[in-house]
Amino acid sequence: DDDNSEEGLHTIHSGRHEYAFSFELPQIPLATSFEGRHGSVRYWVKAELHRPWFLPVKLKKEFTVFEHIDINTPSLLSPQAGTKEKTLCCWLCTSGPISLSAKIERKGYTPGESIQIFAEIENCSSRMVVPKATIYQTQAFYAKGKMKEVKQLVANLRGESLSSGKTETWNGKQLKIPPVSPSILDCSIIRVEYSLMVYVDIPGAMDLFLNLPLVIGTIPLHPFGSRTSSVSSQGSMNTNWLGLTLPERPEAPPSYAEVVTEENRQSSIAPIAAFDDFESVLQGPLFAYIQEFRFLPPPLYSEV
Repeated sequence: DDDNSEEGLHTIHSGRHEYAFSFELPQIPLATSFEGRHGSVRYWVKAELHRPWFLPVKLKKEFTVFEHIDINTPSLLSPQAGTKEKTLCCWLCTSGPISLSAKIERKGYTPGESIQIFAEIENCSSRMVVPKATIYQTQAFYAKGKMKEVKQLVANLRGESLSSGKTETWNGKQLKIPPVSPSILDCSIIRVEYSLMVYVDIPGAMDLFLNLPLVIGTIPLHPFGSRTSSVSSQGSMNTNWLGLTLPERPEAPPSYAEVVTEENRQSSIAPIAAFDDFESVLQGPLFAYIQEFRFLPPPLYSEV
């Protein structure tokens, strides 16, 4: 009815009509979209068309939300390392220990990256053992004061079998992260965490394992963060087996001529000679006085 006087109603005539709309997501943190065994995090837009004397027509369209995790933060660039030892006993006989040391360069990674694992496994027991590494995803669901946890295998690798008295060293052995959902750390009902387990498979006994925490982020590592991580990683190495990577060669800073042209330098220098004495200089803006020193060239790379 064209004469409809109810506020907020608009008559749509026959034909095709399109309406553009937009919604701004709230500023509060939103959990990343996720599908789990006992729960999920989903977002969707729902539209309804109401017609007199007919049931409303409803349509729902899902969309994906990512709570970005920047792995370039200092806490996620810190190396992760650990050492463990296990002595096997069989009745009254005691064999030598099995020792495991492992280290990774940082805590944060993105899907598609490869984790470089540095490890040393020493088998002084009488059994044949096998070193292995595995990435696990742990899902935790919270509701009504209860919690359910699901642990899933994401990726794994296997080393060479070690007989008694043998030692194996992993010099940056790579384990690629498959396409997985990012970590969910700030949601009150669903939590998704990752860990790298480096362990020694011991037949007939409990495995010797190390758990190194991981965070799967959405913003990948940039070159500066990679160089910082490498330097901090090497600085924390206290044993010979950890220093297996060659240090990256840092880049020299740009030359002075590349940064500031002669025209810019001349225009920025204050005309000190135009003043009669030093007091008249101070009467003007102090910033103009110090401009003469603003574009001094940086120190040589060899000096630093």
